[in-house]
Amino acid sequence: MADFLPEELDRYRRHIILREVGGPGQARLKASSVLVIGAGGLGAPLLMYLAAAGVGRIGIMDDDAVDLSNLQRQVIHSTDAIGSPKVESAAEHIHAINPHVKVETYQERLRAANALEIVKRYDIVADGSDNFATRYLVSDACFFARRPLVSAAVGQFTGQLSTFRPYEKDADGTPLPGYRDLLPEPPPPEAAPSCAEAGIIGALPGVMGSLQAMEVIKEILGLGESLAGWLLLYDALDTEFMKIRLSWRSDNPLTGASPTIRDLSIHENADPAPSCGG
Repeated sequence: MADFLPEELDRYRRHIILREVGGPGQARLKASSVLVIGAGGLGAPLLMYLAAAGVGRIGIMDDDAVDLSNLQRQVIHSTDAIGSPKVESAAEHIHAINPHVKVETYQERLRAANALEIVKRYDIVADGSDNFATRYLVSDACFFARRPLVSAAVGQFTGQLSTFRPYEKDADGTPLPGYRDLLPEPPPPEAAPSCAEAGIIGALPGVMGSLQAMEVIKEILGLGESLAGWLLLYDALDTEFMKIRLSWRSDNPLTGASPTIRDLSIHENADPAPSCGG
């Protein structure tokens, strides 16, 4: 425990007394790094809980500025932050929660030209983006970089969450399912309208972003059963959770029997039209 200041030992006491975490687990959290794509509705609770948990280095990527309409759900931002870059507002809030966390900000979109270089800097990636182009790019970059991806999405009153490690194989030698196995093609725009078009209940991204933070922490610590190979669905109106087994698709262009995606060049002209990511 020599790596922790006395104030940190007190801060993380409730973790350290957990048999499943203890001092070694807290040390792993402190030594870990997480890249969060999106500082919006999903990213807000995700970032706050990762910081509070003591993740040592957190990267935040978002090219947007805080808008008044964000504040109904993006709880990491305040009214005073309206007009400020979201990455700066989020970083300020994280430092207020836990000054021992190192924050790295990227006020830009993830693109084919920068994705692999940035993703490789981190141990794990959490995606809370608001468009399908970014989700496919993040998942492909994580595959090539061999980084676990914890991905969440929300829409009106429903949410979904999964962990993707498609660069690994199961006991039978079959690749673990990835995002392209879940969604081979993006849905038509009318089937996945943006939050601005369809609306979203404010607390929903809080639920899913908190679950996302829990799955990131589990991946770092190796706790419990990973969501790799599973999709968790949440229906807020019926207060129901459903866990569905995902399957690898042999026609997956990234990890299938005859892959056609060899690099990130297919994303160079991708359209980042927003869907509802929070």
